[in-house]
Amino acid sequence: MNTGGRAGEDADPDWEYAPLRIPSDVTRINAAVRLALHAEYGGWELARVRRYTDGTRQVLLRRRRRPADPLPMPGLIA
Repeated sequence: MNTGGRAGEDADPDWEYAPLRIPSDVTRINAAVRLALHAEYGGWELARVRRYTDGTRQVLLRRRRRPADPLPMPGLIA
């Protein structure tokens, strides 16, 4: 999965975006399974899907940005 920049990404500091291109030979069911895995294990949600005339799909996934260094829980030694 490519994690490239997107126009306006810097304007939205709360979200990070990941474009994903799904080839035309991938069935709709397989594409749904692939996206479900990204959602389940990566915390991604579907922001946009574009389907082109050649059958490929351009999917834009997004998720809330996580803090770079999360604060430890009180009372725990890190």
